[in-house]
Amino acid sequence: MRSMFPLPDDPWPHDMVITIEDDAHPLLELLWIREAWGLQIEGGDLPPLLVDTPTSVGQTERAAAPIAEWEVAWPDLWHSCLAHVSKTPHPGTIERLQTSELDDEGRDRLLAELFGSSWRDWFGSDALTEASQEWQYAMFRQRSDRAVRPVEEGPERLALDALVPAWRAGLTKIVEIPCRGTFTRILGPHSILVTAETRADPDRYREALILVT
Repeated sequence: MRSMFPLPDDPWPHDMVITIEDDAHPLLELLWIREAWGLQIEGGDLPPLLVDTPTSVGQTERAAAPIAEWEVAWPDLWHSCLAHVSKTPHPGTIERLQTSELDDEGRDRLLAELFGSSWRDWFGSDALTEASQEWQYAMFRQRSDRAVRPVEEGPERLALDALVPAWRAGLTKIVEIPCRGTFTRILGPHSILVTAETRADPDRYREALILVT
């Protein structure tokens, strides 16, 4: 959201741009896999469970899968994907990808810079069943339903008194995950992670944004 010039009586700074990253597929895939496949993940600073619990895969499929290997790799992959999602791609990356002079190695390097790591890169797509696609589509419908509400009722507008100081302190991206409870993390100088429940609650959202300042 941005306007060319200040608007009378509008408390939203005309040059403030905030990116809401609430559909990061690498993160959504990891969260779904953790619960649908019943992974028992060990390690600190891991996100809480999903608000909408996915249906578990069958015992036959789970018995045939390398569950132990997945459980060991999950935390590292989560932190890798989260670190990438929190960043803003360099504006020239896409243009460089279209350069015909690129060799395969250079193209792969730029693709990695643009998209980062994913579950598919590490383990392929076998774990991402049709149920995963259905769950992600349900998440998409929920986000679409929320998007039609009036601008004045949006989370950022309702917490604007805390958002503006956070933006002035350097915040430009808010990463949302569809998880339970409160799980707020500063991801770097320009990004913050919150749960969907936190962003939907103006008081909790303000508390999260204040951490940036």
